[in-house]
Amino acid sequence: HLASAGRSPPPGGGGGGGGGAAAGGPGWRLPGRVLELVFSYLELRELRSCALVCKLWHRVLHGDENSEVWRSLAARCLAEEALRTDILCNVPTYKGKVRAFHHAFSTNDCSRNVYIKKNGFTLHRNPIAQSTDGARTKIGFSEGRHAWEVWWEGPLGTVAVIGIATKRAAMQCQGYVALLGSDDQSWGWNLVDNNLLHNGEVNGSFPQCNNAPKYQIGERIRVILDMEDKTLAFERGYEFLGVAFRGLPKVCLYPAVSAVYGNTEVTLVYLGKPLDG
Repeated sequence: HLASAGRSPPPGGGGGGGGGAAAGGPGWRLPGRVLELVFSYLELRELRSCALVCKLWHRVLHGDENSEVWRSLAARCLAEEALRTDILCNVPTYKGKVRAFHHAFSTNDCSRNVYIKKNGFTLHRNPIAQSTDGARTKIGFSEGRHAWEVWWEGPLGTVAVIGIATKRAAMQCQGYVALLGSDDQSWGWNLVDNNLLHNGEVNGSFPQCNNAPKYQIGERIRVILDMEDKTLAFERGYEFLGVAFRGLPKVCLYPAVSAVYGNTEVTLVYLGKPLDG
């Protein structure tokens, strides 16, 4: 009921501009430290509503991304393993860690031959013969600029693809194939042979340089999706490898991977808006 209290009009009058409607409510008059303590007991959906009440509440919630609000929420929704290992080492704030969790692999939108580990970010492919298996994230993007990291924690096998897919792209098929990029609903980079794949065709090699180094297990690849320019690009370490795909459709696109090697594991962590330069 806190958000309702914050929106209550003052006695005898109906609010005015500049958050006046919230000014008369008892919740509005609480000191920022007290609001922060109360907010620390709320879930993400409730926090979103509270942030719309008035400028003060919005400032308390979003002014410090390492506040007790986000620390408490991270402790409740993230696995201990995710917080105490280096999975989220490139996500510096607790708010960012909570956001990364909500953008992680979906347990309901993946091949039946994979499962998401208890850390919430790592896909494990079961040793199923003659099958290619993939997974999409919980949330896709139709606007804005977004970055995430992907890395393999086991053998690549003959095909290991990272990229993006629409909701219509298949996440499982027979045989060992480049599933991501096998139709017009997905775009992928095969880390094994450095080929770009879309609509069942090879769209050239990537990165476009002589003797491009092959992917090494554990190496983090940063994927950058720009829905304003309709491009997909990749980085390795601090090196920008270039734009891999242009002319992406204005539809909802999801970070995705596909794998073939039994017991291999792939981790994906959403980073938020990419940093230019």
